[in-house]
Amino acid sequence: MDPNILSILIGAGALIAGLVAGKLIFSKNTRKKVEEAELQSQTILKEAELRAETIRKEKELEAKERFVQLKAAHDKETNERNRKINDTEARVRQKEQNINQKEGNLDKQIKDNEVIKENLNRQIELVNIKRSELEKHQEEHIRRLEKIAGLSADDARNQLVESLKHEAQSQALSLQQEIIEEAKQKANKEARKIIIQTIQRTAAEQAIENSITVFNLESDEIKGQIIGREGRNIRAIEAATGVDLIVDDTPEAILLSSFDPLRREIARLSLQRLVTDGRIHPARIEEVVEKTRKQIEEQVMEIGERTVIELGIHGLHKELIRMVGRMRYRSSYGQNLLMHSRETANLCGIMAAELGLNPKLAKRAGLLHDIGKVPDEETELSHALLGAKLAEKYGENPAVVNAIGAHHDEMEMQYVISPIIQACDAISGARPGARREIMQQYLQRIKDLENLAMAYNGVEKAYAIQAGRELRVIVEADKVTDQESEKLSFEIAQKIQTEMTFPGQIKVTVIREKRAVNVAR
Repeated sequence: MDPNILSILIGAGALIAGLVAGKLIFSKNTRKKVEEAELQSQTILKEAELRAETIRKEKELEAKERFVQLKAAHDKETNERNRKINDTEARVRQKEQNINQKEGNLDKQIKDNEVIKENLNRQIELVNIKRSELEKHQEEHIRRLEKIAGLSADDARNQLVESLKHEAQSQALSLQQEIIEEAKQKANKEARKIIIQTIQRTAAEQAIENSITVFNLESDEIKGQIIGREGRNIRAIEAATGVDLIVDDTPEAILLSSFDPLRREIARLSLQRLVTDGRIHPARIEEVVEKTRKQIEEQVMEIGERTVIELGIHGLHKELIRMVGRMRYRSSYGQNLLMHSRETANLCGIMAAELGLNPKLAKRAGLLHDIGKVPDEETELSHALLGAKLAEKYGENPAVVNAIGAHHDEMEMQYVISPIIQACDAISGARPGARREIMQQYLQRIKDLENLAMAYNGVEKAYAIQAGRELRVIVEADKVTDQESEKLSFEIAQKIQTEMTFPGQIKVTVIREKRAVNVAR
């Protein structure tokens, strides 16, 4: 046999045997996998049945618990509703019992009222009978009296009423006159007593303000430094402060002359600083004067604060405190305005306390009654009305505002303290030596002179010096030319001559100065 064929046959036999063996093995493995799959499926089914049973039992338990909760809530709600119904029924039964009881009481009252009504009717009948009998007796008595007197009852009544009327009027007039006289005597006596006690309990300084301040020097050599070369230093001081410096033969002294005490104080302190420092020249003078002016403003606030603290006045606006401090450098008819206001405030406080009024409010009004004399700007209003306007602007009590505006009868007095302020202002000003009318007129004339010059355009400052015999007007060089300066001087002089009354003559000097200032850094 051919070996190739034999090999093929052997290979085919081996292939068939392998296929048969493989099929047997595959069949055996398949059956095993099927059995395992069936066993696994049975296990899964049992586990699913157990899980389903567990879930079913859990849901049944949850359903039972939910049912129990709902049942409990329902029972609770039912019990609550039943309780409310029972309470309502109890209240209704109680109301029915009360109504039945009230009906019984009402029936009893009705019966009692009927009995009372019957008794009252019987009494009314008896009263009517008695009244008829009494009227008959009165008519009989009146006829007898008319017969005896010869007058009717109406005539007799009219005569009696008329005589009683005249007698009552005469007695009332006499009694009224006695009461009025007695009240006047008591009022005058009490008023004098209060005023005398108030004046006695208030001690006031009577220092008359003047228009001259003496500046003492250590030696006469310093006078030359103050005057400067060709008088330039003294001119610079006068231009910066508005104060007239009088350097004469008085040893170791220079006189500072101005109607305004504030200007004199600025000039005095500036001179004191310049003399102490030793550097006296125009630039230094202007610097020192400006610093001194700021220092004076701070002192004004300190004076105002100290004044209100000493008087026990609280809650005053800062602007009003500043005005109170400025009173220190103002005078009224020669009397220092701050001293006058302090004295008036003390008088008002004492008098208000004696009368049983509010002393703090009275003190407040007394201190502020003349703030219209120290305004920052000139106005056409009188000082009383201006003061009332300022007090109202800064939130003062309406009683204080009315007292300030009415202390010269320029407003109607609406509060009790208003006449007290007026009386105490008169008491303070009427003290012997307290005021000088001539000084006040002089100061007003000087102020009017400066205000007249300030009314022109381009005027920066205006100072009345030499007791009002010279008016120095400082103009802005950028707004007024040299030719206009001459014209301005002439116009001011003509206006002073036509509108003002003054002794002697007044020299008008217009100063125009051009300055170029630069700073090297």
